[in-house]
Amino acid sequence: MQATVASTTPIPGKYWQWRGQSVYYVQAGERRHSPPQASPQRPPLLLVHGFGASTDHWRKNIAQLCDDFEVYAIDLLGFGRSAKPNWQYSSDLWRDQVYDFISEVIGQPAVLAGNSLGGYVCLGVAGQRPDTAAGLVLLNSAGPFADAQSSPEPDPLQSEVQPPKQPSNWQNLLGDASKWIFQQSWARFLIFQYVRQPWVIRQTLEKVYLDKSAITDQLVEEIQRPASDPGAAEVFASVFSTPQGEKVDVLLKQLKCPLLLLWGEADPWMNAKERSPKFRQYCPQLQEHFLRAGHCPHDEVPEQVNSLLRSWVMSLPVSQQAV
Repeated sequence: MQATVASTTPIPGKYWQWRGQSVYYVQAGERRHSPPQASPQRPPLLLVHGFGASTDHWRKNIAQLCDDFEVYAIDLLGFGRSAKPNWQYSSDLWRDQVYDFISEVIGQPAVLAGNSLGGYVCLGVAGQRPDTAAGLVLLNSAGPFADAQSSPEPDPLQSEVQPPKQPSNWQNLLGDASKWIFQQSWARFLIFQYVRQPWVIRQTLEKVYLDKSAITDQLVEEIQRPASDPGAAEVFASVFSTPQGEKVDVLLKQLKCPLLLLWGEADPWMNAKERSPKFRQYCPQLQEHFLRAGHCPHDEVPEQVNSLLRSWVMSLPVSQQAV
């Protein structure tokens, strides 16, 4: 039985205006100096959720990490409590959102920590906007490698709406038909109405959480609630036309800050044993840990994730910490 963090109540957040849209974020803790006082400040942390999730998904982590760090969590545009304009969503859009948030709100380089889609976004920021990243923590990060034809985000909810993979002898017959169906607005609307149902959300989570007791009514409600917001259906539909972002290997080649990988090794969507060597190929100095958890280790085994993340950030070289 995993230990649970005492507080699971989300911390009230604030809104930041970005490109004319309201972006929700949470801030907790204070900026602290590592002893002695003459040494640089500990870098703030910025937590970025995965597809279909929000700042609420980090509640167990914020509750503990804010004792040692200034912690921020942000809702990507189109998710959580952030605005849901009818825009073309892409990893580049979210990369720019996170970059501007660090520049305008946090005001100094931060350690970026992201789960799944959030990890892919954080990698984009750290690789292509290195002046804002003091370190990078990826938790079962999504993102396509050059040697694999994969979706950048097979995450909760989205995996339920991808066209099914067909056997090779049926590819020509059914592949084009299913692709056509998923391009129709009426089909996307019906799929959205289906996947937003609480029982479907719970069923999806049960596929990717190793410890089923972590799938609470609160978690299901936190994922389901934003689906009722104006514009949520349009955001969902845009997933099907989202352009594929930069390949992970290209971003890793650009990475200059330290990298920590935290893998939920029971994740059926992100095969840790297969993806880990690919990361190591480009970042041989990275640190990584394999945890008995699924796709969202920060929510399933928060005590372990918090401890590993805290120790790693504390050990960052002074040159990587914000001055």
